[in-house]
Amino acid sequence: MFVDHSLIPEDAKVWIYPSSRKFYPNEIEEVEQKVKTFVENWKSDDENFKASYQFLYNRFLIIFADDVTAPLQNSDIDASVSFILELQQLYNVELLDKMNVCFKQGEFVQYKELKDFKKLVKNKAVTAKTIVFDNLITTKQDYDTFWEVAIEDSWYRRFL
Repeated sequence: MFVDHSLIPEDAKVWIYPSSRKFYPNEIEEVEQKVKTFVENWKSDDENFKASYQFLYNRFLIIFADDVTAPLQNSDIDASVSFILELQQLYNVELLDKMNVCFKQGEFVQYKELKDFKKLVKNKAVTAKTIVFDNLITTKQDYDTFWEVAIEDSWYRRFL
């Protein structure tokens, strides 16, 4: 069942899919509708299952699933990955590559390969205070606390 993400418990699973590009204004409503439809129908046979999503900065798709009261099966995970693969193909974006770095530069979110990000750090184009997005987190509690933080407070600090 689809619920507002604020109603998802702290120990719920989270998957963050950073897009290789910002979605265009004419795509956003359609993408959000597709995601909402997927989440509404995901495990619809289990009335205890709660899921939600957020679509942030026109770039990040975040899916939340309360798998404590209704555990996810491999087939449920497969369904979500298949859905993400469909979005990738439909919009010609990369959503599953977790080894790229997303960070803020002013009001913009940048998406760079890790090797290019390291060069930016070396050249001081980004600093310890630059905000990065940790797309590897797996729980809602970590999402709420550690997803959007300064490099110095993240695992990326090792590149400073």
